Amino acid sequence: DSLLRLPDVIARVGLARSTIYDMISKGGFPAPVKLGGRAVAWRASEIAVWIDSLRATGVAAASEVAG
Repeated sequence: DSLLRLPDVIARVGLARSTIYDMISKGGFPAPVKLGGRAVAWRASEIAVWIDSLRATGVAAASEVAG
């Protein structure tokens, strides 16, 4: 499974950094994997599943979830 750094995650989901971390704290977004020190990344498969779950529930845009 490939790993995505934050800029790639932002590009895929269309949410801001602060929104992503807020959603993580509320359990609404996949948590990152620690790579060491201060580096984190997300599993591409988990991001894909999250995006698919939005489509399955009929959410038109990821930004509506953050609301």
